[in-house]
Amino acid sequence: MGRVAGKVALVTGAASGIGRACAEVLAREGASVVLTDVQGSGEDVAAGIVKAGGKARFVGHDVTSESEWKSIVAGIEKAEGRLDVLVNNAGIAVAGLIHELSLDEWRRQMAVNVDGVFLGVKSSLPLMRQTSKAEVGKAGSIVNISSIAGLRGAANLSAYCTSKGAVRLFTKSVAIECAAMQDGIRCNSVHPGLIETPIWGQVVPGSNEPMDLDAAAAMRVPVRRKGWPEDIAKVVLFLASDDSGYMTGEEVVVDGGMTVGSV
Repeated sequence: MGRVAGKVALVTGAASGIGRACAEVLAREGASVVLTDVQGSGEDVAAGIVKAGGKARFVGHDVTSESEWKSIVAGIEKAEGRLDVLVNNAGIAVAGLIHELSLDEWRRQMAVNVDGVFLGVKSSLPLMRQTSKAEVGKAGSIVNISSIAGLRGAANLSAYCTSKGAVRLFTKSVAIECAAMQDGIRCNSVHPGLIETPIWGQVVPGSNEPMDLDAAAAMRVPVRRKGWPEDIAKVVLFLASDDSGYMTGEEVVVDGGMTVGSV
């Protein structure tokens, strides 16, 4: 317990799935967590964390809005006085054949998954640098949630794969830039595989039913099971903590062996 005690963490897309798990795990390990989401149910998640003895609050947030990003970071500076950890988790999946995707659908995918991550880093860096400078040796950590779809292509998911590949390389650029500035801030990306989250309801073209992850995992995942949000949250906790102080610009794959090979 206490691996991120005293740190302040901002987690986007925290109303459900991986974001919710990250917020709960970070709070359980001692961080004060600011949860954001377009879904108001994030308020219930924050209340649950507080009820369990953690520190958390929720703010409604559209990650594609620069003005909202500025407002949220300003609010953190005023209320918490610091920002140590940023988890850019908010994301959507737009599925469809390339020739059938509209330009508006493509742009919406990029706006949330790419612009949202860029705006998160851009808006948060000044306060994170201020925090790091005030406490020499206390490294700030940015964790961008990408996907194994950011490592390889997939039919019907060209927009999603493109957006997650962009997150992967943007992460490396942030890492190098921060290292060059010697600002004590690290940046790494996490690449989940088949994880039980609501996003799977969006990625089966022509169907109102979510993908059967158990069946998919039995066929495609070497460890023969789907992953759970907390499987990812535990990795995010490591990257947020000082235990990973010598890691930056890395892509951490958490997929039960899917990208390693078949069995």
